[in-house]
Amino acid sequence: MANQNLVGGQILARKTKTSQLTYKDSGVDIEANAQWVRRIGSMMKSTFGPRVISRDNAFAGMFRLDFDEQLFRRNYRQPVLVGCADGVGSKVLLAAEMGDFSTVGIDLVAMNVNDLITCGAEPLFFLDYLAVHAIKPDEMVSIMEGIAEGCRQASCSLLGGETAELPAVYEPGMIELAGFSVGVVELPRAVEPDRVEVGDVIIGLSSSGIHSNGYSLVRKVIESKRLKLEREYDGLGETLGAAVLRPTRIYVNAVQSVLRGYKRKRVVSAMAHITGGGLEENIERVLPKNCSATIQTKTWTPPPIFAFLQKHGVSKKEMYKVFNMGIGYVLIVRKAFAEGVMRRLKRAGESPTIIGKITKGRGKVSLR
Repeated sequence: MANQNLVGGQILARKTKTSQLTYKDSGVDIEANAQWVRRIGSMMKSTFGPRVISRDNAFAGMFRLDFDEQLFRRNYRQPVLVGCADGVGSKVLLAAEMGDFSTVGIDLVAMNVNDLITCGAEPLFFLDYLAVHAIKPDEMVSIMEGIAEGCRQASCSLLGGETAELPAVYEPGMIELAGFSVGVVELPRAVEPDRVEVGDVIIGLSSSGIHSNGYSLVRKVIESKRLKLEREYDGLGETLGAAVLRPTRIYVNAVQSVLRGYKRKRVVSAMAHITGGGLEENIERVLPKNCSATIQTKTWTPPPIFAFLQKHGVSKKEMYKVFNMGIGYVLIVRKAFAEGVMRRLKRAGESPTIIGKITKGRGKVSLR
């Protein structure tokens, strides 16, 4: 197992010293490790902000919560740290099949930071965990470039991580990706679902496609229908491989622009990242017991990949149960401020749509 550098350090690995066997004989290549870590230092530093304390060759990264210099002042009164962990799942198998790892690193960051911001937190830093059968520097660099790009999109620092070379655990070509994000929110500004009330408006932010959930079903469709990833099918407008590897959208800057735009009034009642379980399950997670949500599914047009999967054997009911169906993130806001929130989201580069409303009920979501 190798410890990826934390703010400029190096991978460390123990070499078994015997008269006959070496660490390389067991399947762990220290030289490949060293080559790998030499290539990722600049990627990590490209994500650093003024609050990262650079310590070369350190065993852990350091990040200042407050920063006194006037230009970067970020002093908190009631700070609460927020943490989450997630992975890419079996999407990485399709990336391996196509030999294209350029997007899954963005997915890894997105799946974490999109969860983290639902409670109003600002992402601070990110850590990754990569486990492989054997380190292939070119593939790993492609993954790390994606992780660094995801961190830049999320305005957080890639503080470090771990790379484990485990030939006894993973088959050749296998890669496991997991990530961990830490953020901060002022306690009085935390977004709590108990603020949701009847009359609130539900705003949906479009997804780029499947994002990073439901890929066991996606792979089953591809396998059972003998579909070709390199083929451009009617209605997709691109190859199937490009459609299924499209990276997850990162909503951090758009959501932060709304939260920072209303420093006194708390216009956002709740937020949900639409992942596994689709709109119903994820919106239900943020509803109080005396409220329900009605979603009008004809208010937006899902990306073509969803119609393609449905055409190839997945029922409409199952599609909405498993996938985001074109809505990757939801904000529940006070009706009086809905138009203002929409304008801020548009200025931040999103295409927001009012997709429903909060009604009196029992904590359920109705799709119409």
